[in-house]
Amino acid sequence: MIQIDALPAFSDNYIWLLQDTANRRCAVVDPGDAAPVLAWLGAHPGWVLADILVTHHHHDHVGGVEALKAASGARVCGPAHERIPARDLALEDNATLQVLGLEFQVMAMPGHTLGHIAYYTAQSPTPLLFSGDTLFAAGCGRLFEGTPEQMHQSLQRLAALPAETLVYCTHEYTLSNLRFARAVEPDSEPVRRRFEDVTRLRADNRISLPSNIGLERLTNPFLRTAEISVKQKADEWKGHSNTSQAAVFAALRSWKDVF
Repeated sequence: MIQIDALPAFSDNYIWLLQDTANRRCAVVDPGDAAPVLAWLGAHPGWVLADILVTHHHHDHVGGVEALKAASGARVCGPAHERIPARDLALEDNATLQVLGLEFQVMAMPGHTLGHIAYYTAQSPTPLLFSGDTLFAAGCGRLFEGTPEQMHQSLQRLAALPAETLVYCTHEYTLSNLRFARAVEPDSEPVRRRFEDVTRLRADNRISLPSNIGLERLTNPFLRTAEISVKQKADEWKGHSNTSQAAVFAALRSWKDVF
């Protein structure tokens, strides 16, 4: 049984800490800062940091990797097609790796960056997805390197995962993403309810994650490009008809960029 906790970093990052409590071994995902992880290890003597999983090369995801590797000797796993500091294992699409007794599948997620990957396992009691900056709760990452077509395809691949899959993304962006979702689907009851729920959580300074794929399908406009009402809003924004789902996605992303 794996326990997962969030270690806050910077202003809105989460470093995900996976804990094998039976064997006192742990792993972290996207440690942009070593300090929160080292503090946790210092407060939990006898625990071993076994693995560091990286989704992409941005500094707020890799900034702590070298220090953690030096302190613990942990195996550093990351995308094969990006420069990842201290990487031991270069991961291609559909590769598998064992982490704390679970088998994870690597999923290529071009869009936010070209080499971005996600980690998925169906071996825990509930499937787990570590999506980095590709799929956010109620949103998605900006396109720094990839094309809208690539990002749309990446998101559709994640949307096809089982509905109960827990989504562990790397930023606390949920409330701002839901404000945009309300603009796209103002009459959506699921979006309204989720906005109210997350507003209460954040007012109490509580985390809004993890999400799950089923909830994202209902409330995340970037996964809802096939919906007529979403296309209509995208068409209004662009001033013309978007003739494909990828074009609808591109319109939504351009709108969100200035929202």
